Amino acid sequence: MTEQDVQGLQRRLAEFATARGWEPYHTPKNLAVALSVEASELVEIFQWLTPEESARVMEDPRSAHRVADEVADVLAYLLQFCEVLGVDVLAALAAKIDRNEHRFPVPKTKNRHSSE
Repeated sequence: MTEQDVQGLQRRLAEFATARGWEPYHTPKNLAVALSVEASELVEIFQWLTPEESARVMEDPRSAHRVADEVADVLAYLLQFCEVLGVDVLAALAAKIDRNEHRFPVPKTKNRHSSE
């Protein structure tokens, strides 16, 4: 996803909310709560599945559709949240990956895939 893609999606979401008069409700608190609710709805799909069943969830068109819808809801609220607070989501993610690479370096063990 490029920065242009993210900005275009954020613009569409903002226009959607504006056309319906929802801007007063799109506060950081409300968007964070909505994001949590949608993430919980995604978790609900997997709640009682075995690890094997969860790995195959996209094989069933009905469950695949539910997963895709909830992923879209989570992303939509995350993008709206970032827009309201002025967070550059791609820059934030890149910075977090950089910090994690520093915090969790690759172990200095023998590569399992080497021919040695």
